Amino acid sequence: MILDAVRFEKAIASFDALNRQDPSMDESGGQAIPKELLYSERMSAMLKRYDLDASEALQLAARCQHIQRWKIARADYPMTKPGYYQWRTELKSFHAGIAQQVLIDSGYDEATVARVCALVSKTLPAADAEAQTLEDVVVLVFLESYLAQFVASHSDYDMAKFADILNKTLRKTSARARSAAQTMIALPADLRPIVVSLLVQFEAH
Repeated sequence: MILDAVRFEKAIASFDALNRQDPSMDESGGQAIPKELLYSERMSAMLKRYDLDASEALQLAARCQHIQRWKIARADYPMTKPGYYQWRTELKSFHAGIAQQVLIDSGYDEATVARVCALVSKTLPAADAEAQTLEDVVVLVFLESYLAQFVASHSDYDMAKFADILNKTLRKTSARARSAAQTMIALPADLRPIVVSLLVQFEAH
């Protein structure tokens, strides 16, 4: 439920304006769209499909999940596992900081700002229902819109490697999301068998 549509739309427009600055482009529907703008739109659309009753804070968090992500490049950190985790930690803080300022400027109260930032920075406990929903949506967007691209860009990986990556990704999701992955989203046709096979294994345990 949106309590103040004007305030909400102002925040969404601000998030989109910042993501529209992304110099990298992705194609959708025959159009070139700034990469993080397209990602944010896909996040919002997936959340709407997955949870029609998502709170205002969750809707805002979904829209700014990767806000201006390109400004903190993976290449700026050591190409090691610790370097990767350092990069991810910096990103979470960076995204939350931008979200905080946008929401304050849009007129949001302190409690809502804090809730959105906690969701974006992933500092909430695993038992938090909205944090889990956001994680579910992240994975569903990846499976539907980015899995094929990921596979194509890693031709040096064998099927066992992909299966391991997918297994670790699916482990982050709820049972509800794993069901949605089989029934709600459009999995890449050539990759659907391996994804479904892994999902079935989860259900068997």
